[in-house]
Amino acid sequence: MLTIIISILSGFIICALLVAGIYFSRRKQFQENLLDASKQVKQLLHKAKNEAKNLRKTTILNAKEEWYGIKKKQEDQIAERQKELRIMEKKYNERISSLDKRLDILDKKESNLLNLGKKNKNKEEELSKQKNHLDKLIGLEEKKLSEIAQLSQEEAFEILTSKLKNEARNRAAGEVKRILDTAKTKANVEAAGIVAQAIQRLAVDHVSESTVAVVSLPNDEMKGRIIGREGRNIRAFEKASGVDLIIDDTPEAVVLSCFDPIRREIARMSLEKLIVDGRIHPGRIEEVIGKTIREMDDNIIKIGEQACLEVNIHNISPNIIKILGRLHYRTSYGQNVLQHSIEAAWVCGMMAAELGLNQEIARRAGFLHDIGKAIDHEFDGSHAVLGANIARKNGESKTIINAIEAHHEDVEAQSVYAVLTQASDAVSGARPGARREMLESYMQRLDKLEEIANSIEGVHKSFAIQAGRELRIIVDPSIVNDGNTVYIASDIAKKIEKEMQYPGMIKVVVIRETRQTVVAK
Repeated sequence: MLTIIISILSGFIICALLVAGIYFSRRKQFQENLLDASKQVKQLLHKAKNEAKNLRKTTILNAKEEWYGIKKKQEDQIAERQKELRIMEKKYNERISSLDKRLDILDKKESNLLNLGKKNKNKEEELSKQKNHLDKLIGLEEKKLSEIAQLSQEEAFEILTSKLKNEARNRAAGEVKRILDTAKTKANVEAAGIVAQAIQRLAVDHVSESTVAVVSLPNDEMKGRIIGREGRNIRAFEKASGVDLIIDDTPEAVVLSCFDPIRREIARMSLEKLIVDGRIHPGRIEEVIGKTIREMDDNIIKIGEQACLEVNIHNISPNIIKILGRLHYRTSYGQNVLQHSIEAAWVCGMMAAELGLNQEIARRAGFLHDIGKAIDHEFDGSHAVLGANIARKNGESKTIINAIEAHHEDVEAQSVYAVLTQASDAVSGARPGARREMLESYMQRLDKLEEIANSIEGVHKSFAIQAGRELRIIVDPSIVNDGNTVYIASDIAKKIEKEMQYPGMIKVVVIRETRQTVVAK
């Protein structure tokens, strides 16, 4: 029994010794691991400090580089702004110099008018003296004739009166011819001066505009979202907007194509809103386009009202104001039609001022002359006739209606304002940078018009005038009679429609003239 107890105690002691050995062994290993961990922590701290120090240096260097870049950019912007200010100052000084010259010219004109008034007064006094002297001579001659011819005073008076009438008529005819020749010469010079001065005073910054509507995309993935599953989004967009949406290989861009500039602009604005919003599905597309249409209606009215204020024209019908706003999105040969109308209004007013006419009527005629272009893609007929109908329906005066209808010679000009409107339209359209048409294509179109006319039998000469808007043809009267001129004009018009592409309309005028010359020997 004792032996068993001793064995058990011995086993416990051995277990205790083993546990103690394991404990001290593990403790030593733990201390060693703790020392290694401390060393690693110190190394990591040292490394982190070095990295932080390097990062700080790198950050400071990057910040300095960015600061220097921003500083240089701002200095460049300041220099560019100073350059623009110098240019504006130069233009301002040139404008002041031009105004000073004009004032000097006006002062000289005023002085010349005063001198002419004095000369006229002196001439009137001289004519009065000559009339009195002539009356005395007539009296003496009547008395002498009565004494010599033994005629009564009434008979002598009739003979003398007839003689004087013949002499006065001959002298008056020569004087009238001289005055007419002088007036024609001066009129040509004055007209050229007025037009040149109006062109000189016309200072605008607008050049030809593009009619292609391109919408930029943030990335090419947006093209797939615009197309939608099986093309449902693009079909919904084209149906709601009435435009063709062209998606091709062009990176990050799509093209909108439509003959109606208002629809094209609505589609462009709607697509940009959808891209920004990100929600592109048929229901959202219809909602955005409907909202954009309402915004466009309000914007068109605001643009029309702003244009009226710009040219200082009042009492215009709200219907015409809305039509004028639509012209903001219409171009002709790349020139914005509303801006062209504003330019024409100011030029027309300037020329009217030089001629002493009503400037407000002239500006109104020039401003409204192209309103028909806002609806010429919706109705048949030239834009001049359509514009005249709009003006007539909205209570414009006969002078304004005639100026609109006659500015392309569709009807005869009935007032000087119609002629001024034609001139202002030509000045605004012909200024450098106004229209985009290339000279080469322009000349080719004129040559083609004349070639088509000359190919018809009986045509003697042909002339393309008014920038290719009118074709005048002179036929041989020995070959073509008056009845055939109608057929020749019709045949040429049909050939032009079949063989050529051209903007607007072309008027074909056939002229047949017969002259007989006989010399008396």
